[in-house]
Amino acid sequence: MTQAYRPTTPAHAVRRQPQAFPLPSLARFESWALVVLALITCGLSGGMLWAVGINYDGITGSAAQKVHPATYLAVFLFGWTMLRAGNPVIPMAAAAERRPASVLLCLVGFGLLAFIASRNGTGLAGSLDTYVLTGLVVILMADRDTITMRHVEIVVHAVMVANAALGLVEFVSGQRFFPFRMDGQAFDTDTRSAALQGHPLANATLTACYILALFNGGGQLRPITRAGFITLQLVALITFGGRSATVVTLCFGSVFAVVALNRALRTGRVPLLGAAIAVLMLTMVPIVVGGLAVGGFFDALLERFVSDGGSANARVEMLAIFDAIPFRDLLVGPDPSIVDTLRRMYGLEWGIENPIVRSLLYNGVAMTVLLIVAIALFLYEVARQCRHGVFLPILAFVVLINTFESIGGKTTLLAKFALMLLVLYPRRPLSASPSPASSGPTRR
Repeated sequence: MTQAYRPTTPAHAVRRQPQAFPLPSLARFESWALVVLALITCGLSGGMLWAVGINYDGITGSAAQKVHPATYLAVFLFGWTMLRAGNPVIPMAAAAERRPASVLLCLVGFGLLAFIASRNGTGLAGSLDTYVLTGLVVILMADRDTITMRHVEIVVHAVMVANAALGLVEFVSGQRFFPFRMDGQAFDTDTRSAALQGHPLANATLTACYILALFNGGGQLRPITRAGFITLQLVALITFGGRSATVVTLCFGSVFAVVALNRALRTGRVPLLGAAIAVLMLTMVPIVVGGLAVGGFFDALLERFVSDGGSANARVEMLAIFDAIPFRDLLVGPDPSIVDTLRRMYGLEWGIENPIVRSLLYNGVAMTVLLIVAIALFLYEVARQCRHGVFLPILAFVVLINTFESIGGKTTLLAKFALMLLVLYPRRPLSASPSPASSGPTRR
């Protein structure tokens, strides 16, 4: 039987089928870009930026220096997703559908920026770094693949371990490598370790939440590694001098340990390895604590509890400022120059040590209520993206951020905390291949 004639085509003339976009190389680029974003967000402080000639925490200098590099990178990556999609509406609609509270937080951040600019106030960069960066980080991390999230988790662990180790080195040597500075001037009277996070209280807050997250099963760590990380962070927490963070960690951790032990004894299932580690740690605790006490390790913490440098009095004096401001001005926001004058008159040069009080004084009641609602919805959204157990670090975070200025000023603390929860408490297994978070709306 005669075969049908099949014309041959030269190999170079064969048209290649169009590949699905994005290309694997672009997917890898996005994956590693997010890893870099996590590294810069978690590990780059104002003190480190000052060391390379950027006056991030100061008043003087160009306006471009006041915005954190992580914010620039997050905006670039989100703009990249819009460019890759071909239609900017697609990734924006996807973000609004999947992470509405994160989008709301970004919008509130831009609204706060416009509000401050309209009143000729200071702190424009704070609205971007504190709120816009946080919302963009969660949007960019939405529905990422397992490999990317695993790499980001490794970055978080590495930064926290390096931060704790550097804090211990600073405590032993008495030298702070990247202290918090104001226009290049470090506070010589503050002897607390700064490590990689800059501000000691922000450092203590992040460390406390990390400890409780690990204690409550966060992260993919072996029991021995988890116990070692928790021990290292507990020791480093003392060097950061956060009294509230230390008390919250010990109290919350003790209550959780008692509840977990009671649950294990009632079910009759006690892991042999976990029991062995617990016995070993209980045996070593008296020896380690005794050695640290003899070496004077706890002297700095005891000094903070005995003499707080006027911190408690500052929390009382900041409430007295409300008496000098008419309520009608407080509704829409008092004149920032008047608030600055009153703050100095009451001896609050270091700031107002509560984010809500600070926002009320500088931004007014209306903007403060909007910020509180946006942050509450944002934390609820992040908790929904995480698996069971995330309540413990969230509760500690809410308590601790109200003990100092925290998110009331310019900080990346909220973005770091959200990123930590997303990678330590993934709710469900993700796909093995990278898939952009903002590729398009979800089809139902």
